[in-house]
Amino acid sequence: MQRSYEYINDFMYFAFRPDENRGKGTFIYCSGVDLFRFMPITKGQHRPMSNPVLRGLQLVNLDARAMALSKRGNSQSDKRRALLWIVPPSNGWYKKCVDRNAPDSLPDEIISHCVVHLLKKTFRAMAMMEIELPHKLLKPDELQVFIEGLCNKLGGSAHAE
Repeated sequence: MQRSYEYINDFMYFAFRPDENRGKGTFIYCSGVDLFRFMPITKGQHRPMSNPVLRGLQLVNLDARAMALSKRGNSQSDKRRALLWIVPPSNGWYKKCVDRNAPDSLPDEIISHCVVHLLKKTFRAMAMMEIELPHKLLKPDELQVFIEGLCNKLGGSAHAE
């Protein structure tokens, strides 16, 4: 049995679960961000039909797809609700599920990349390059404290609505 890979806090999640029914090396990839929790940072930065953190997640998911393809994996969108095992029940979450065929080392590599670059892409989109972001992957609870601090500094409490 392959193991699951998860990075979860109150702001985001990136997770891989093995899908043995589709063969060895097949994972279900699921990612999401809580748009409400990021609101103190992103409010006032929304351009027509574009939330910076939502756009950041879309971009890192494209990166994840490219990483899977570079390792001879493949990916396809999967909209089956049953795959959204990890999605919190609140309404603020934007989520995505994708199948990935990949070597066992790839989930950790993708999660590390996506977490670090989600914040970088979000702040770049908001032209807030002066914010010092972590350059390496923090533990989920450490990153949560870091983002809560940014929310408090930039616009108020980071609690879900």
